Amino acid sequence: MAEQAPEILSPISLDEANPTPLYLQLQQSIEEAVRKGSIKPDDALPGERDLAKQLGISRVTVRKAITGLVKKGVLVQRWGSGTFIAPQMRLEQPLSRLSSFTDDMSARGLPASTVLLSRSMGQAAPNELMALGLSPGEMVSRVNRLRLADGIPMAIEHAVVPSRFLPDPALVKQSLYAVLQEQGIVPSRALQRLHAVLLSEEQAKLLKVPPLSPALYIERRSFTTAGEAVEFTSSYYRGDAYDFVAELTISQPDRTQSDDV
Repeated sequence: MAEQAPEILSPISLDEANPTPLYLQLQQSIEEAVRKGSIKPDDALPGERDLAKQLGISRVTVRKAITGLVKKGVLVQRWGSGTFIAPQMRLEQPLSRLSSFTDDMSARGLPASTVLLSRSMGQAAPNELMALGLSPGEMVSRVNRLRLADGIPMAIEHAVVPSRFLPDPALVKQSLYAVLQEQGIVPSRALQRLHAVLLSEEQAKLLKVPPLSPALYIERRSFTTAGEAVEFTSSYYRGDAYDFVAELTISQPDRTQSDDV
């Protein structure tokens, strides 16, 4: 990418006679190039030294411009990889609502699409048995997908469903929840665990980000109203495009009891 960087910023020129500070000119030029599509999400910028030499300005000026654009969300810096044009969408995902990726994107007015990575059936592995509360030898359907919003890769999902709820993984074309509902299965609650991870080379390639980019790893188990586990899904969400939001309430002290008790 470093060899392509000068071409990426070739439309940018600065004017020292302009009263606007050079670092602001550089910020405005990069933002304008992004708006026009001259430079695109995930394009790499040159290093500070190369960019300063190319534009004939100091590295301090370049650093100040880049720092400002990172704060504005126009650029993203990835440790060990460099500075990149940030995705032009950043999604907030509430942690308190159980919904499908397709429904989430539809609610935002974004077209959701899916790239099927693999589908299979087989006996549940030990971790799947434990997660879904199954007995040894029970069969499960597995569906691995790349999820996209408006054509931009956002997440890799690995879903495992007991075969009695999903007898044929080929039924899943877009939304897993829609297929489950057609089978009369309606997940009513879920437990989620999430933590930060670094993407492998293969995962990064699917999500079109550099290897070792940060991501959010989420495990979700969904249950029916009767308490049966119907889904065990592990997902990798792009860390530069997703914000997960949780609403917290503050418990009020019990004022029915006397302070003297």
